[in-house]
Amino acid sequence: MPLALVVLLTACATTSSAPPSGPKVKSLDIEGTKQVDDGDIKDRILTSATPWYAFWPFGKAHYFDTNAWQADLRRIERFYQAQGFYQAQVESNEVVPDGDKAVRLKVVVNEGAPTTIDRIEPHGLEKLGEGPDAPSPRQRERILEELPMRAGDVFREETWVVTKDLVQQRLKDLGYAEAEVGGEVRVDVATQKAVVDLQINPGLRYRFGNIFIATDANPQVPPRRIIEQTQGAVHKGDYFSETALAEAQARVFRMGVFGAVKVNRGAPDRQNATVPVVVDVRESPFHSIRLGGGIGVDAARQEGRILGEWSNRNFRGGLRRLTVRGRLGYAFIPNVLASLRNDEDSQDGPVFEFTTEFEQPRFLFRDLRLQASVTAEKGLEQAYSFYGGYLKTGVIWQPHDSFSVFPSYNLQLYRLKGQVTADESVPPIILGCNNPEGKCDVALSFLEVAFAWDRRDDRTEPRDGYYVGLSVQKGGGPFFGNYDYVRLLPDLRYYYSIGEKKDLTLAVKLRMGTLDPAGGGQSSIVTRFFSGGATSMRGFNGQRLSPMTPLAPTYKEDDDGNVLVDADGNPILDDWDTVPVGGNSLFESAVELRYMLTDSLMLAVFYDSGLVGTQNFLGKNAPKLFGPEHYHALGAGLRYLTVVGPIRLDIARRLNIGQGLPVSDPGYIYPSSGGCLGFGRKFDKASTSPEAAFAGAPEGLCAVHISIGEAF
Repeated sequence: MPLALVVLLTACATTSSAPPSGPKVKSLDIEGTKQVDDGDIKDRILTSATPWYAFWPFGKAHYFDTNAWQADLRRIERFYQAQGFYQAQVESNEVVPDGDKAVRLKVVVNEGAPTTIDRIEPHGLEKLGEGPDAPSPRQRERILEELPMRAGDVFREETWVVTKDLVQQRLKDLGYAEAEVGGEVRVDVATQKAVVDLQINPGLRYRFGNIFIATDANPQVPPRRIIEQTQGAVHKGDYFSETALAEAQARVFRMGVFGAVKVNRGAPDRQNATVPVVVDVRESPFHSIRLGGGIGVDAARQEGRILGEWSNRNFRGGLRRLTVRGRLGYAFIPNVLASLRNDEDSQDGPVFEFTTEFEQPRFLFRDLRLQASVTAEKGLEQAYSFYGGYLKTGVIWQPHDSFSVFPSYNLQLYRLKGQVTADESVPPIILGCNNPEGKCDVALSFLEVAFAWDRRDDRTEPRDGYYVGLSVQKGGGPFFGNYDYVRLLPDLRYYYSIGEKKDLTLAVKLRMGTLDPAGGGQSSIVTRFFSGGATSMRGFNGQRLSPMTPLAPTYKEDDDGNVLVDADGNPILDDWDTVPVGGNSLFESAVELRYMLTDSLMLAVFYDSGLVGTQNFLGKNAPKLFGPEHYHALGAGLRYLTVVGPIRLDIARRLNIGQGLPVSDPGYIYPSSGGCLGFGRKFDKASTSPEAAFAGAPEGLCAVHISIGEAF
């Protein structure tokens, strides 16, 4: 941090810039805008008001320039014309001094009436019905279906351009590689009507020809492997399609050994009506090392960690990939200060996870990969600590860039220790161990099948698209192990953005899991569901939405250390902490609105809900959605966008709808007040009923989360 500060100060000291020649712009108001948003106008002119955040290191003041202002007035009228308002005018503008070094700007516009589309006249589509290779009537109909531009709409130049591009793209996907789409728009200013003349010249219908590879001078990747992947989307003799070219490019890039991939069509052979395909690739280094670090901050857990990864993408040839990755950290529960003070309910210790992963591409056939990994780990959770490891081996079938199926066999071996403080332990039976008197050793042997259909535009910061995932686990039975169970976990996410820059994004998530132990037996804590935290139900801290088991209570004492008693001679309860032990059912939902304030700063508001039940969803005592154990929260957050994902701050307030969390001890006394952010929790009533407790008791009603990456 000191080094970064020195560099920043040096940059500020050595960077010179000409002083502003004009006054600072304090405000810019555009009046008269009724059918066009004034924010869209401000985005397209040079002059802008000084933002409210200009006082911080990343902001700056905006200054007035007379020449730019006069040009902006013309830009405003031109912008209106592009939106179909050909009679719009700037009626007046004012530059009002505000002191000696600032001005306030005001513009008044008269929008006039918009020009609407009277009709759209396509010409040239009749050529598609000629010849033996003509598309079907239905294919020809789809070319003009659901165009962005329709009769009766306001004519906008941007929509006109998008319409031509869309028609051209649809023609190219039908094999018309040289299709041209143009035309003109005849605007009658008097009637404010427009006639759109769409001129279509499809040209020849082509088929795919040979595939050619352009690569480095001494390539290590055999060209036949590149051709093989390309043929997963591009087949010689099929009709030309730019969508197929894009899919082929994604398939080649997914090989993981190229820094750049471009799949284009070559020069068409008009005599034979074929188009060659050119795959241009540049190999990236086959060995790589990555180092990094991170922190996790939560009211229930804090952790610092360093990360590392070494990868060989051509291990012993054949594009086999060998990866060794590790995470080494130190965890504090509930936080660093509690550990430094040696609080009774605190614990801390080192945590790590080291994985060696091997992947064999083209296992048996082109779209199948063999993957095997071995992991050793040591962890610290609120209810227990553990060490052990697991083996995972399976095949990944990925016939499309967006779709994959991963069946795998998994063997997990752990030794659990339910020690939560120096003096307090969680009984092994709560952890799901078969022998409550002996060592808490867990052996899980299960088959898992994971499906994923990922159509998000960006997997780090999605703005559009959707994700559908499903994990199915079958443990025990023919696979042996200590536990016989079935575990299901579907995951649905949807994203939709509006605005030219996708400034406003609606994000929706839905997850629902159930864990069914055979014969109604015990489930292991390592397979149960937990919720709460920065990436799940944000109305709770990390893993705190869960069935609980209590620790030893603490009682109020006087200055001499004597326990205080009430009028009946009973000790007065001061605090009674709990630890989460997980449940056999899970439901999570989230609806979030994200709005870009600047190019790097985003505001979000969200509604989260969550449920983790003791019983699974298939049993007689299954928890009820929107019942007393289903909790709800509202919140807001800020995101600062970086190259590694958004740095995120979320604050959530849980609604008092429902009852207290289930606690394994029927004599547990719930707090009468949950407080917020660690303040205000009280035990002034001796109530042992979860129905009488506030929603989510004993957890506080507020939660703060700091993390890197979107919530979902």
